[in-house]
Amino acid sequence: MNPSKKNVKALALFSGGLDSMIAIKLLTLQGIEVIALYMDIGFGSKTDITQTLQNRASLVGATLHVVDIKEEYIRDILFSPKYGYGKHFNPCIDCHGYMFKIASSLLDKLNAQFIISGEVLGQRPMSQRSDAMRSVKKLSGLEEDLILRPMSAKHMPLTKPEIEGWVDRDKLLGITGRGRDTQLALAKEYGWEDFQSPGGGCLLTDPRFSEKLKEFLKYESLHVKDVALLKAGRHLRLPNQSKLIIGRDQAENEILESVNHEEYLRVKTLGVPGPFALLSKSANKEDKNLSARLVLTFCKTSPNEIYTVEVGTQSIQASPFETREEAHQYLI
Repeated sequence: MNPSKKNVKALALFSGGLDSMIAIKLLTLQGIEVIALYMDIGFGSKTDITQTLQNRASLVGATLHVVDIKEEYIRDILFSPKYGYGKHFNPCIDCHGYMFKIASSLLDKLNAQFIISGEVLGQRPMSQRSDAMRSVKKLSGLEEDLILRPMSAKHMPLTKPEIEGWVDRDKLLGITGRGRDTQLALAKEYGWEDFQSPGGGCLLTDPRFSEKLKEFLKYESLHVKDVALLKAGRHLRLPNQSKLIIGRDQAENEILESVNHEEYLRVKTLGVPGPFALLSKSANKEDKNLSARLVLTFCKTSPNEIYTVEVGTQSIQASPFETREEAHQYLI
């Protein structure tokens, strides 16, 4: 049964960035109800952005719905993408297809008729080409043309929402390419000031994070808790392959302390302020002693003094390196 226009509801893939905000606004201005779906794959912001997402969804007239797909993403997408990776560890085409697939599975549950996204034709070299968008549709499992991209709609084939009259195509856009002038002009017109990407984009596209992840995979299998740890601290690989993670500031110390990971020992300095750290539970005596020295090196200590560092349940007496440069040889 076709809904009347006043009963139309859309699901939006929502990142909290400017493009997805405008895409939603173009529909809510037409009186269409929109649910903003934030797909949490685990590789987004390093901090909790739920409130930011909530604020931005409200700003464009949508309600926020967070979908936790971290476990499934690691299991089904990250390591075996049909369409391969981008420049780094980013399986963008498979990722977008998977998000659309999840969204399509929610259409009936949330009583919605179609799906939108803020994708702009030609904006990203891997996932926003015409052929890539066709591949995304195949991966989504949607047989009907229920995916609408309001930002570039006028350069794309008609979709069911437009054919059925649920959406007025004339009120959609025809943006292409990597320029941002149109989007910035619209943000100004709407009076938006808070519209930057909430987390700097997907960490899988970040070269440093990608290298850190690749190095991790040489030694261990990846689980959701590991992703949380990869986002914070200095990461060091010790001579006997143990992993040491040292917080760089109070915020990172709190992140590391909050992760209850059974494969790591907690490392703390006693009697002197220092960073919080985690060490592989399998670390041998040599790596435990080295971890104590390294943690001491990254706090205000003297190489001429001996300090106590608690590594798990063991207390270790150690002195820091004379310079941090000596410690940097272990940095990943």
